[in-house]
Amino acid sequence: MPTKDTANLKEKVRRLPDGPGVYLMKDRFGRIIYVGKAKALKKRVSTYFQPSRSFIQQPKIRALVEVIADFETLEVKSEAEAILLEGKLIKQWKPRYNTDFTDDKRFLLLRVDIDTEIPRFRLARLRKEDGARYFGPFAHAGPLRRTLAELRKKFGVLLGDANPARQPDGRWRLYDDVRAELFGFANEVTPEEYRLRVSRACAFLEGKTRDWLAEVREEMRAAAEARDYENAARLRDLARSLERTILRTRKFARDPAPPVDDGIPLHRLREVIGLEAPPASIECFDISHISGTYVVASMVRFAGGKPDRPNYRRYKIKSFIGNDDFRAMEEVVGRRYRRLANEGKPFPGLVVIDGGKGQVTAALRAFLILDLTPPPLIGLAKKEETIIFSDGRPPLLLPPRDPALRLLQRVRDEAHRLANSYNAELRSRLLRESILEEYPGLGPTRRRALLARFRSIARLRQATPEEIAEVPGIGLKTAAGLHRFLQSAGSGAEDTSRQT
Repeated sequence: MPTKDTANLKEKVRRLPDGPGVYLMKDRFGRIIYVGKAKALKKRVSTYFQPSRSFIQQPKIRALVEVIADFETLEVKSEAEAILLEGKLIKQWKPRYNTDFTDDKRFLLLRVDIDTEIPRFRLARLRKEDGARYFGPFAHAGPLRRTLAELRKKFGVLLGDANPARQPDGRWRLYDDVRAELFGFANEVTPEEYRLRVSRACAFLEGKTRDWLAEVREEMRAAAEARDYENAARLRDLARSLERTILRTRKFARDPAPPVDDGIPLHRLREVIGLEAPPASIECFDISHISGTYVVASMVRFAGGKPDRPNYRRYKIKSFIGNDDFRAMEEVVGRRYRRLANEGKPFPGLVVIDGGKGQVTAALRAFLILDLTPPPLIGLAKKEETIIFSDGRPPLLLPPRDPALRLLQRVRDEAHRLANSYNAELRSRLLRESILEEYPGLGPTRRRALLARFRSIARLRQATPEEIAEVPGIGLKTAAGLHRFLQSAGSGAEDTSRQT
């Protein structure tokens, strides 16, 4: 059994937060061997270090506990986010003690085929590039299905099993007579009337309107006061399902937008934004972090409507530690255009910020602080894909299939992908390099000196004891011992990351 400092682990547990999150159990080589989720991190993780607990006696759990040498936690905003992040990390790391989430099963999405004359709401597990609108992912399947059933009653929309019939006058008959009477909506509608229902249902799913939820809670209170407990219980369950469905959970990945015709969107973009000419180049910024940790940013550049990958840039946030998207955006925009100005290089024809008014204001502030004239600058807010202007014009909401919007989505999604991949790479590198913490007597200063000299664990492992001893503060005896340790741990700590 590997040795471990149980007292230090218990002290680390005592410092954990009480909120929801994900925990990563590691062995003495720094390998992630188990990923779990928790409603309350402190309470859940503490059970692994209290042998009297009954679940520790399970053979699988007991085997896991025996090899835990350290752990890491990631705080999130809700239990639903914990479920989604747990699944993503298990698929990424494939820990040996995890059995869930190791297949290709995905969380449920809600798909609306908006390009059809009479759109219907369907459940799906894969987001496709088919022009449909997708909501989710939803971590809780049961509440989502109950919400869908109520969605049909509340807004008069069709689900995937419906078979509407076109009438001779061009109107559509949506339901059979029994359902039509039950729902209380006009059963024969024009496509325009029905699309208004769809828009209202989509607004609810986006979490923009909570009027329905408030109505249900009020009805629940009235039923309870009238001692109609059966109805009150039904309304309580409905309220819980609605609340869990519209709860916003962060997406830890975003699918790319459909391909676009580069020429048409650029001219359309000039028209809708009011540019003097189609933008020859577009630069877009995004911020990525997980609950304020490992905060990074990305900048992607498109030239002629196409990705200009050699000119992509990735940034580590340097001016502060914590969770502040606005400060992070101000920092990276300032760093980018200060450099371009100092080098005498032209600014892009359009700057796009992934975010709303706050992020746009932060980006604009970076130019003002540097006393630079900003190029045309807009934001693309995620909730409704709304264009936010930096010059005070009202927000602009384009149709989902508008070529200008599709180009902006493509640029924004590429920035988001780059930021997320850099965040994941940085976390992966740091987790692998934590193996140095397992070598006795090697403090933070000497660990940093080793990594500064060799750049990665892989290069450090390839070095001879004499080369390691050249690092300030590392004697030949320590170097020889560290060399032996890294060779014995080599099979479990491969490092394929590149230094940036």
